[in-house]
Amino acid sequence: MPRHIACLSFDFDTWSGFAARGMTTPTPVSRGEFGVVGAGRILKLLKQRGLTSSWYIPGVVIETYPEACAAVVEGGHEVGHHGYSHVQPAWLEAAREADEFGRAMDCIAKLTGGKPAGYRSPAWDLSDRTIDLIAQHGLRYDSSMMGHDCSPYFARRGDVVAADAPMQFGETTDLVEIPISWSLDDHPHFEFVRGKTEVLPGLSNANAVLENWLADFEYMQRSEEWGALVYTFHPYVIGRGHRMLMLEKLIDTLTQRGAVFLTLDELQREYRARVGRPA
Repeated sequence: MPRHIACLSFDFDTWSGFAARGMTTPTPVSRGEFGVVGAGRILKLLKQRGLTSSWYIPGVVIETYPEACAAVVEGGHEVGHHGYSHVQPAWLEAAREADEFGRAMDCIAKLTGGKPAGYRSPAWDLSDRTIDLIAQHGLRYDSSMMGHDCSPYFARRGDVVAADAPMQFGETTDLVEIPISWSLDDHPHFEFVRGKTEVLPGLSNANAVLENWLADFEYMQRSEEWGALVYTFHPYVIGRGHRMLMLEKLIDTLTQRGAVFLTLDELQREYRARVGRPA
């Protein structure tokens, strides 16, 4: 019987993503801090719709806004690992990446009373060590890569890639990869960012983005007997008024179209039950 899944995921970064890029002056900090306001709006909407979701929270945010993060847990939502700072692992030296990974694990344990099931890389940019770190800490899935649009798969480790030679495939691991896409992420569509050398225009029409996101779900329904789409939101982005209306429409339309809403942990469990161990 056909089964089509929608996962609502929220990267609760507040100002940590700006700080990771050296933007620590008052305005970008306040812009990120609006995420606390947005998180409250999102949690209220999810409660009204009877939905649980997955939240990825950097350790520095957990320590800065403990009450806002506790509200996520109290709402019954999954809390996943999202680094300690929001500096992407590909930019970190090995010792610092390992240290930050462990610090974030401690923050989540204090917040939830347990360890997370899954990991999502800040800025979706893993290092060649990250998969090993995830496995060493006993996590069950990653959601940072883009090798499919609507099906999980088992992640590899140890690929060798060079511009001037065929790729050498590494070992397939027991870590479930739950793929994401920039096209299903609110940030590049909506956020205007002006740096010293570049501009991210953002500020797209929310209804046009909604049309794209629903079309991806429609295509999955047409082409796959079983599939899952992961939508990624940032509370300081989606929490603005007209975008909250878009989020309501997305949830309600997906519900009307028969979507099954799961957390990413629930999805990885279902995927394992369907396919067994990696080949």
